[in-house]
Amino acid sequence: MATKNKVPEIPHSIPDNQQIVLVLQGGGALGAYQYGVYHAMNEAKINPHWVIGTSIGAINGGLIAGNPPEKRMAALNAFWDLMESHGKRNLGAFRGVYTWLTIAQGVRGFFAPNPNLWRSLNGRSDIDQASYYITDPLRDTLSDLIDLDYLNSKKIRLTVGAVNANTGAMRYFDNRKEILTLDHILASGALPPAFPAVRIDGEPYWDGGIFSNTPIEAVLEDSPRISSIIFSVQLWNPKSDEPASIHEVTAKKKDIQFASRDHFLDKEKKLHRLRHIIRMLSEQLPDETKNKAEIKELVAWGCGTTMHVIKLTSPRLAGEDETKDIDFTVEGILSRQRAGYDETMRVLIKQPWTTNIDPIEGILIHE
Repeated sequence: MATKNKVPEIPHSIPDNQQIVLVLQGGGALGAYQYGVYHAMNEAKINPHWVIGTSIGAINGGLIAGNPPEKRMAALNAFWDLMESHGKRNLGAFRGVYTWLTIAQGVRGFFAPNPNLWRSLNGRSDIDQASYYITDPLRDTLSDLIDLDYLNSKKIRLTVGAVNANTGAMRYFDNRKEILTLDHILASGALPPAFPAVRIDGEPYWDGGIFSNTPIEAVLEDSPRISSIIFSVQLWNPKSDEPASIHEVTAKKKDIQFASRDHFLDKEKKLHRLRHIIRMLSEQLPDETKNKAEIKELVAWGCGTTMHVIKLTSPRLAGEDETKDIDFTVEGILSRQRAGYDETMRVLIKQPWTTNIDPIEGILIHE
């Protein structure tokens, strides 16, 4: 299903000391845009060292990190081909009908109606059964498409975010620190009340997107920090015209709720600037002062890393509404996949990471 285009020449200008990070939001069917983004990166032979994701971002991330480079596109193709729940294009006015079919029937290879739904609605049940749908089909799909041995060989780093349903705390599961299983990926995509919680070490976890849908903090707060080129893939865009109907209000609410938080990036920019200031000040100290244990501890807060954050944002499609994240039609998936591919190719040709960063700054955001 991947878009077939002539691949432009992409100059290889990424320094060896820069790690490439791919940060993937949650957003259901909107994740086809991420598929297009990776397709373009793969064709340009720019592959990530680290993938961080929540929800559908964790699923796409698992498909990338859970396969060797030559098999990644085949895994993504197979997954998104399966997600195309309806075989017709240009649905026009009938698009809403297929949305209701998705709600009623689920999506083949992803989720199906919970046979115990009425018991869950009318009485108490375990948290891992209290949902409108079950995700057993997704587990079967991913078990066929993700090589867990390869995933845990750490050839590419994968981090997925999930929320502890008991404590409300966000947790990032990382294959550099622990063995990852399908449970970790399923937990990251367990959006309540649609999908059931997934237990890990006895604790129930929900979709990380209800806490932080753009888990960029995982790389900006990593230790030790490494200079990075961060492709932050945005599936939700809160900027739009004023909503003028209940449907538009509902859609705008979801865009705001799940969009990335610019104030968080502003905070991280200030923190990174302070780290650079600490490093620059420490360079003015005499050697005898630098070697004191208490001074070394303070100086350790400084750093000289640089972070280029490249934002790629999924466009709005004509006629989309508050149900766009369950638009698993061929038309919807192809449109978003193509948009992700085209926009990423434009960015790769421009090479924004070659822009110089002020030495006192550490983070440069490319919109």
